Amino acid sequence: MPRNIEIKARVDDLAAIGAVAAALADRGPFEIVQDDTFFRCDRGRLKLRSFPDGTGELIFYRRADERGPKTSFYVRAPTSAPDALRDALALAHGEAGRVRKHRTLFVVGRTRVHLDSVEGLGSFVELEVVMDDGDEAAAAIQEAHDLMGRLGIAPSQLVVGAYVDMMPVSHFATGAPGRDSGQRSGPA
Repeated sequence: MPRNIEIKARVDDLAAIGAVAAALADRGPFEIVQDDTFFRCDRGRLKLRSFPDGTGELIFYRRADERGPKTSFYVRAPTSAPDALRDALALAHGEAGRVRKHRTLFVVGRTRVHLDSVEGLGSFVELEVVMDDGDEAAAAIQEAHDLMGRLGIAPSQLVVGAYVDMMPVSHFATGAPGRDSGQRSGPA
């Protein structure tokens, strides 16, 4: 299963971090608009990401709920019918929440640097150090720490969990199973 080391940090000035990321980047910027619908899932997280062009991808992942660099295991499956898939998954599992964001992506070495403007939440930076089979997590964790320092991200800015966990209740679908009752949809 593919894996990476991730961090997520709340930031005040995406433009300033974007300027540093642009100077460090091998590729980018790439502008991406994402609409993520999360579904109840007992063994991790399941979300359907849809894009303005009508395509999407179903993503399952497992990641610890903790500050700092953490390993994320994931599987992605593209779809050309995200609206129909969203309806089917909502009926089968129940929606756990929805997150809409504008993402600017830079690639620095093997790290994806996401500058995210999240509707209802604010500005964040996500780092994903992509690992190949056999790569040691310790080296990827060090890369994440080094890049945090170069981007000016302090450990105190790191956040726990997924964006969906931070959303106010008003951003969830009415009657969404697992949310209105205060239950969590699974580990992040």
